Amino acid sequence: MRIVDIRETAIPLKSTLANSSFDFTEMTTSVVAVITDVIRNGKPICGFAFNSTGRYACGAQMRARFIPRILAADPATLLDERGSNLDQGKIFTCMMRREKAGGHSERSIAIGTIEVAIWDAVAKIADKPLHTLLAERFNGGKAPAKVFCYVGGGWYWPGQTIQDLQDEMRRHLGAGYAMVKMKVGGLPLEEDLRRLEAVLEVVGSGDRLAVDANCKFGREDALRYAKALAPFKLRWFEEPCDPLDFGLFADLAEVYDQPLATGENLYSTQDVENLVRFGGFRAGRDVIQVDPPQAYGIGQYARTIDMLAGHGWPRGALFPHGGNQMSLAIAAGFGLGGAESYPGVFGDFGGFADDARIEGGTISLSNRPGIGFEGQARLYRIMRELAGI
Repeated sequence: MRIVDIRETAIPLKSTLANSSFDFTEMTTSVVAVITDVIRNGKPICGFAFNSTGRYACGAQMRARFIPRILAADPATLLDERGSNLDQGKIFTCMMRREKAGGHSERSIAIGTIEVAIWDAVAKIADKPLHTLLAERFNGGKAPAKVFCYVGGGWYWPGQTIQDLQDEMRRHLGAGYAMVKMKVGGLPLEEDLRRLEAVLEVVGSGDRLAVDANCKFGREDALRYAKALAPFKLRWFEEPCDPLDFGLFADLAEVYDQPLATGENLYSTQDVENLVRFGGFRAGRDVIQVDPPQAYGIGQYARTIDMLAGHGWPRGALFPHGGNQMSLAIAAGFGLGGAESYPGVFGDFGGFADDARIEGGTISLSNRPGIGFEGQARLYRIMRELAGI
């Protein structure tokens, strides 16, 4: 058993949406295919992944360092003890050879994307859904049939009106979601508050609405927004400031009693530990949203969860960023608080399997082996063509 080839390609998202800080018109993502020599149903088993959304394609690092290291290794050194499957941990160690400590984001996304594709292949070789395999290894075998899922929306679309925003949120509720998220920080505070109040008219209460500032604010505006948002008792206030400004996070936690949320722009276990040690984040109240494919992958995410448990953090406070099949499988397998969804906004990379169903704020899981991209027709077409299968 061996990895025959690892291929990557960059695909544009082709999206005109915008958050408070930037638009996505130039955004790309790396798609990875890990091709093995294991043949099933006449075709080689392939593992797939992409580097989530919000960061650009990272194929240069993959081609220059990480893919060559894997392909140059003795295949026997990358297998589990029984020689019956690939060993994700050994492959991760292989990719990290000769890598200097620190500087995580320069490599964490490239390594994490390949690592998640390895997990997809491992689960397919084992003939199990990835969420089942992760539950067996990391959650005492407890694999749910459904996962809580909220929807991210309320973007700043060109020409959008308040009525358009309300109509969007009605569509999300009509599709089965029970909680929504909207953007703030892209307009003056008074206009953002009008947008927020309009959304609350649709969703009914603050605990069904989160807001996301996408790291927009400096100290003065972050504190001003926190004061203005506090009376609404929102589900959480996400990314109010620079993700590494732990001092400002700590100050916000002193004055903002409702939950804060961050983590999608943290790329190492140490960064997350610094957040909970120095950022004032409160176990049992606040929310951490690491994106595993962007933060060294699933194996490292498991270590991050263990670290957080040592600081008293329950798994229910963890919501992996991404809004895709990967984050859904991870949320289910580890028994986390839930997953997010981005229907219709990231082209072929948004959403879940075509037959997934949202009911009562939860999303159903499929029994397809691996991550389940095969159930997402448009995205799987890209992946299949990359692998040549």
